[in-house]
Amino acid sequence: MSQEEDDLILVASEWDRAMVQNDTDAIGRYMADDWTIVGPDGSMSDKATFLGLVESGALSHDVMQSENFSVRMYGSTAVVLARGVSGGSYNGQAFRETELSSNVFVKQHGQWRCVLTHLSRLQEKKSP
Repeated sequence: MSQEEDDLILVASEWDRAMVQNDTDAIGRYMADDWTIVGPDGSMSDKATFLGLVESGALSHDVMQSENFSVRMYGSTAVVLARGVSGGSYNGQAFRETELSSNVFVKQHGQWRCVLTHLSRLQEKKSP
């Protein structure tokens, strides 16, 4: 793995930690100003709306763990795929999801910033 790929995995892991800390300033540092998220249900949101939900307490995370990273580099753009668990509370309702996240990062002013996140819900494997 290249140093840039290692750097991106570190950035993604730090972003996970910022989410669990529910720190809007820290979370926002990993997002480009025009960041968009597409949820597992196809809903879309932008940076300001997402951070507003965290700031208000309507959205909080108590777990955000990613693993099995795959990084594809395209110059100053990268696609980072990971399997993970996301959990917390949204509008007073607890949630816990196993997801595949697809994140597109662009290097801006020497820093990797995410411009797009797409989440796909994964089904839990059931024992026979």
